Amino acid sequence: MDKIIRIAIDGPSGAGKSTIAKAVASKLGIDYIDTGAMYRAVGYKMDRDGVPFEECEALEKMLAETDIDFVSGDIILDGEIVNTLIRTPEVSMLASKCSALPSVRAKLVDIQRGMGSRKSVIMDGRDIGTNVLKDAEYKIYLTASAEERAQRRFKELQEKGEQQSYEAVLADIKARDHNDMTRELNPLRKADDAIELDSTGMSIEEVVDAVISNLQ
Repeated sequence: MDKIIRIAIDGPSGAGKSTIAKAVASKLGIDYIDTGAMYRAVGYKMDRDGVPFEECEALEKMLAETDIDFVSGDIILDGEIVNTLIRTPEVSMLASKCSALPSVRAKLVDIQRGMGSRKSVIMDGRDIGTNVLKDAEYKIYLTASAEERAQRRFKELQEKGEQQSYEAVLADIKARDHNDMTRELNPLRKADDAIELDSTGMSIEEVVDAVISNLQ
């Protein structure tokens, strides 16, 4: 692309933001930055290393020694590929917890803004359009009903061979929604200048086409 553009996709857990953002990035030939995976990586590391989920000296020290990067679709945490390690329901909740910590958000937002200043990117998360890239050229708020989002996640887990009931997945989705929308720091909400897209009943291809049509 001739000029740098930044696309922000926000929305609740399970709305398909990552899948759609990756597909749009591929079609447009720009970089996809998985911000949710960055928080998952930090939550995973905090849990693994026994760092308290509160602002403290141990957390500051851990963050100072933490490096996160994206290489060929892989997320690299301190030199280690952690793609599968961070994609569990447990780490999903840890990500929500650590994302409420100011020091964690400050470090990751700084990294994300740096990426957006250097190249065309598409980022998805909870507060990209409202905080990380407030001046993004394009903003999309992607959502779907809680039931549909739970069904999608339930199917993904089944395909991975993970045994979890639909009811448990739905409860997790609703818990994430509550945590994300009521947290004190940069809660999940639709940016005033964002285009809302409800993907309930839509295929991936239909959603991708809808997003791209709104970038014209």
